[in-house]
Amino acid sequence: MDYVALKDRNADEQPREKLLARGPAALSDAELIGLIFGTGTRVGGRSLSAVELGQVLIRAYGSLAKLARREAAQVAKATKGVGPAKAAQLAAAFEIGRRVEAAPPEARVTVRSPADVAAAYGPRLRDLPREVFVVVHLSTANVIQSEHTLTTGGLAASIVEPRQVFQRAILENAASVICLHNHPSGNPEPSREDVAITKQLCEAGAVLGIPVHDHVIIAGRGYTSLKERGLM
Repeated sequence: MDYVALKDRNADEQPREKLLARGPAALSDAELIGLIFGTGTRVGGRSLSAVELGQVLIRAYGSLAKLARREAAQVAKATKGVGPAKAAQLAAAFEIGRRVEAAPPEARVTVRSPADVAAAYGPRLRDLPREVFVVVHLSTANVIQSEHTLTTGGLAASIVEPRQVFQRAILENAASVICLHNHPSGNPEPSREDVAITKQLCEAGAVLGIPVHDHVIIAGRGYTSLKERGLM
């Protein structure tokens, strides 16, 4: 494959030099993508630099946020010039951003309201293309001790059993748990399954002495607390 390296650009146009001299904020979205790629490629008989390839992606998906929601395999398949390697580089960069923005359990977050849960886990979950169900373990002071991801997948990922939720909670000596999952559609409304499963988990938690503190749904930039909605 014919690659066009970033070093072939004029020195003052190189994203790397621009970033080092003026900071990351000085780079456009396309330049940031180009810096991640490092090399361009040849598409339809025309050579594209890494930054030009970044421009192709921004035009195709509209924004970095929308691009971040696409799976790597989908981007590689749908975008000419972006193969599995470059798509994987992008996916890794977006995942690093999510993990840096998300508050880790080590931060000893105290949960006083559903907003605290959304602030700690929303950045990690809100842009995922697949549904994920997470159980958060709390201490007696409602401080996050640890977390456990139960399921990842399609719509059925939010269907969990009490055994899955409380088996790890018992091992972690959790005083209570928070159930947490995302709606990739952005719809904040809990489904009938969400409500039914929450009630089942609450009943099991009452028997085991590990109450369900809340069930929070991350949807788009917002969240829904089933506790606040009176659904548990």
